[in-house]
Order: sequence, then structure tokens, then C-alpha cells
Amino acid sequence: MKKLHFREKYGPYAFVAGGSNGLGAAFAEALAKRGLNLVLTAREKERLETTAVRLKEQYCVDVLTFPADMADYEKVKELVAGLKVPVGLLVYNAAFAPIGLFENTSEEHLSQAVNVNVKTPLLLVRQMSESMIQNKRGGIVLMSSLAGGQGSPKLSAYAATKAFNAILAEGLWKELKPRGVDVIGSCAGAILTPGYQKAKSKQAPGTLTACEVAEQTLEALGKSPIVIPGGVNKFARFLLTRLLTRKAAIGIMSKNTGGLS
Repeated sequence: MKKLHFREKYGPYAFVAGGSNGLGAAFAEALAKRGLNLVLTAREKERLETTAVRLKEQYCVDVLTFPADMADYEKVKELVAGLKVPVGLLVYNAAFAPIGLFENTSEEHLSQAVNVNVKTPLLLVRQMSESMIQNKRGGIVLMSSLAGGQGSPKLSAYAATKAFNAILAEGLWKELKPRGVDVIGSCAGAILTPGYQKAKSKQAPGTLTACEVAEQTLEALGKSPIVIPGGVNKFARFLLTRLLTRKAAIGIMSKNTGGLS
């Protein structure tokens, strides 16, 4: 019954940006388990196809794949406009994270962070929410990060873009709830993805699997504007944003991100 309700509220198709591997693939699988068909986008065509074949065979759902670079919103806009299937759920998981000192980060990488993490999710939500509002049902998931709760040295630009997504989700949660559309921002901590394992030599406290983050986020959809997956991460968020001074919070984040390279 729960699975049927989820499909009726957010189906029949879910659009997952960054859905080829890692957290995006975990979201895709969690949605397939709930009976939703999928539209998956990411840059790497081969990984997309591999994920699609596996989910089709395992869950008997329809999976459409579209290789796309989320930094190019005009192309993404054309892709969405050309879809022939009804999408009731948007999961924006794509992200670009320049790692290292800000002074050593190229203008190209900073622009890419803005395009992938801010411009495209903002405009894509605007585009895809139109039909959801008309249908008086749907959902939007925006991935944020615990790094966006305060300044995060060596992730300064990324953290700032993730703060944007959390605030956007909170505002839209209030605006769209009366229109039948649920919005949530997921402020995840460290996630065991290939990208994280490559960037971080030592696992951070509260690190979760991609599956755990996806499941906890989808379970919270419709219940609150923000979800913090994981008990350790919930405590860390409370500590960093409510109990400590901003100076102290930034100092803790600096120690946690110091090993990134």
C-alpha cells in the first residue's frame, strides 16, 4: 500500500540528475523499488546504460537514459522539453565540487560549480514544477550538504552552492506544499561514493552508504523541508549551527576537510 501511494503521489516517472553511479544510482534504485519508472541523466553514457539495464531487469520498470552535462542548462532544458513521459518527481543529485584552496581554484572550475550546483537546479526546478503544479501532485529533492551549514575551508565554493540549495528547498517547501508538491533538501554528510573515497583518505565520522542516504531522504519527503540523514550527522548539524559560535563551527569544519585533496 505504501509503495502504491508513493507511485500515485510522485509517479509514474522520476527524473534523476546525476543518476549513473554513486548516490544518483542509489536514488534510482530506491525509486525503482517503489515502482517508479525512471529518466536518468549523467555525463557518462556507458555507466548510465549499465545502471539502466540492471534496474530494468531487477525491478521491471521502464528506464530512459539521456547523456547530458548539467553544466549546460540549455541542453538540459531541451531534453526535458522533449520528454514524452509524465514526470512526477525530480531528484537533483548532480554536483561539482572544486577541492582545495580557493586561491588555487580556476575560474573554469568555479563557473562549473555555479552552473551545475546553482543555475541548473534552480532553472530545472522552475521548468519541471510547472506540470506538477498543474497536476496538483509531485515532488522535488535537492541535495545539499552539511558543508553548506557554515564556511567549509577547502570546499568554500562547493559549500556556498550547497547552502543555496538548502535555502531554496526550504522556501519552495512552503510555497509548493499548498499546490500539492512536496519539496525537500537533503543535507548529507560524508557518503561512501567513488568520488568521496578518491578525495578523502580517512573516513569521516557519520559516513553513510549511498543507499542509506537515498532511503532516508525519500522517507522524509513530504514530512519536512530538510532532512539530515544519519544520527551522527543530525547531532553534528545541531552542534555546528545551534550550539557553537560560527567561528568555532568553521574551525571544526576546517579540521574535518583538511585531508581533502
